[in-house]
Amino acid sequence: MATTILTGDTIGATVKDNDIVLVDFWATWCPPCRMFGPIFEQASEKHEGIVFGKVDTDAEQELAAELQITSIPTLMAFRDGILVYNQPGALPAPALEQVISAVKDLDMDEVRKQISERETAKA
Repeated sequence: MATTILTGDTIGATVKDNDIVLVDFWATWCPPCRMFGPIFEQASEKHEGIVFGKVDTDAEQELAAELQITSIPTLMAFRDGILVYNQPGALPAPALEQVISAVKDLDMDEVRKQISERETAKA
């Protein structure tokens, strides 16, 4: 599956309607982004059933600000609509594969339980 261009209008539905979504926040002028782009694209070809989205932070400044993107590239991973990974920096291919495996292997019942416990503790 090739990468998908995401915008402020499409990212919410994409995250909500798919089990796993990886999002690469990038810009054309960013050398580390250009280095990570092909690695992200290759991973998208290997992992069917995962949505690999790209957000051009220059074109989507409002979305980048809303999601507090302060450094690019930044990789976010969502599982069942929940943000489970958020890290700036270009990853080498083996590290991206580790992130993908970790996201796939998450016990989402446990993740939801931890979120619930944190929210209860805040209240």
